[in-house]
Amino acid sequence: MTCPTAPNIVFIMSDQVRADFSKGMGFDLDTTPFLDSLAARGTRFRRAYTTAPACVPARTSLLTGRWPSTHRVRQNSNNGPADVSRGDDLVDVLRGAGYQLFYAGKTHMYRSDAANWDAFSEYGQTKAPDTTTEQRAFTAWLKSVDMGPTTAPTPFPPEQQYPYRIVSDAIRQIDARDPGKPFFAFVSTSEPHNPYQVSEPYFSMFEDKIPERTCGPEAAEAKGGAYKWLRDLVEEKRPGYDKLWRRYRAIYCGMLRLIDDQWRRLADHLKEQGLWENTLLIYLADHGDYTAEYGLQRKGAGIPEVLAHIPMIVHGCGVEVRDNKRDFVSIADVLPTVCEAIGRPVPLGVQGRSLWQMLTGSAYPAEEFSDVVTERGFGGLPYPDDARPPLHFPYEGTRYDELNSVTQSGSSRMIRHDRYKLYENVPDRGELYDLDKDPMELHNRWDDPSMHKVKADLMQRLQRWSVRLTDDLPKGVYNARLAPHNWYQTSKEGRS
Repeated sequence: MTCPTAPNIVFIMSDQVRADFSKGMGFDLDTTPFLDSLAARGTRFRRAYTTAPACVPARTSLLTGRWPSTHRVRQNSNNGPADVSRGDDLVDVLRGAGYQLFYAGKTHMYRSDAANWDAFSEYGQTKAPDTTTEQRAFTAWLKSVDMGPTTAPTPFPPEQQYPYRIVSDAIRQIDARDPGKPFFAFVSTSEPHNPYQVSEPYFSMFEDKIPERTCGPEAAEAKGGAYKWLRDLVEEKRPGYDKLWRRYRAIYCGMLRLIDDQWRRLADHLKEQGLWENTLLIYLADHGDYTAEYGLQRKGAGIPEVLAHIPMIVHGCGVEVRDNKRDFVSIADVLPTVCEAIGRPVPLGVQGRSLWQMLTGSAYPAEEFSDVVTERGFGGLPYPDDARPPLHFPYEGTRYDELNSVTQSGSSRMIRHDRYKLYENVPDRGELYDLDKDPMELHNRWDDPSMHKVKADLMQRLQRWSVRLTDDLPKGVYNARLAPHNWYQTSKEGRS
């Protein structure tokens, strides 16, 4: 379908979704049938990555098109406007183009000035009012849950769950829009983020079908460092927690299906209102989830594929049907893509690359998307395995924050290219993995002589990215020569 000059734009986003937990990405269970059907009629990016495996840094990259080392938000606690270094962001661009802005769901980012900017938090704290006795009861129950996984179905129907209420809120806002102006709707669920809980029929939907995981707690012990520290912390607080790993995965998959049903409900409403044909829809997540790999839950240690690799699907006016298996793309690429989709210039300081040409069937340089980088860490030096530094949560009790002073200590930057993945860590030696042979990154090939040429190539690529991520802001009196589409490679080798 063709695309108008100012299409409606809808972002649908979930927090903490592994890219490989859908049938369309090769998973055994059909967790997201609607999203897979959307991908079959649009473009699925099979090699999409976050800029950081943490909510606020990644979401800040989504809004600014910049990496954490540049926008300077490296912690979830830095989510205020004063914490961000940026130029014009997604909200500025869309406002400048005359869009109405609607937001429903989890914010966890520095912008709070868009129209109807509501928030539902995974911790049961909501700015959107609980207007019924049942809603208040669900919120109270959710606050009482110890981050899961729960061992019984949530004692409330799916209609009380936040994804249902968030989509209802989005529908309400869209229906109240000014029909004479295009709109942008950002619809974001906390789920499947912890606490891991879900209502029937989703609680039991996958419980007898969970496939084996690739590795368990022994992998965290073998990797050491932050992996072992996090594993030891959770075991100390919740002895024997890993015995529930199948239940954890079953609930996670059930949450994915619950959310998928709500995305279908939103799309059906857009169709009923005659809006679907003129809407550009983008689905993605901010980062992944261990889902019991390494015997871990949530996120926290390292940048393994289960955390860095994210789902990304684009559907709608102007978008070709294409299963993109080759190109490495980033959450930071979304802003420049939207800019080109609506005919606006990419703001100075944006580092992401426009995907609009590959989405619409034009030629683009393959080398531009032959690699991608992700960052991690609060800075300083890494803490040792036996560290007990001051933390922002108590050691006693069962609650903890996996993104803490130990797991996020130091700094790392990884690059993905072809089948390989390389890390540079401060100040430790690097890491190098052949993901075709070692998808869980258990065998570091950094010192392997047979990998010398591969390592040299990846180091050169990472160095180019390090130079590329040098900040262009603030703007002075000189005018930079800006790259068309924000591409640094200009030889167009055609599409894959």
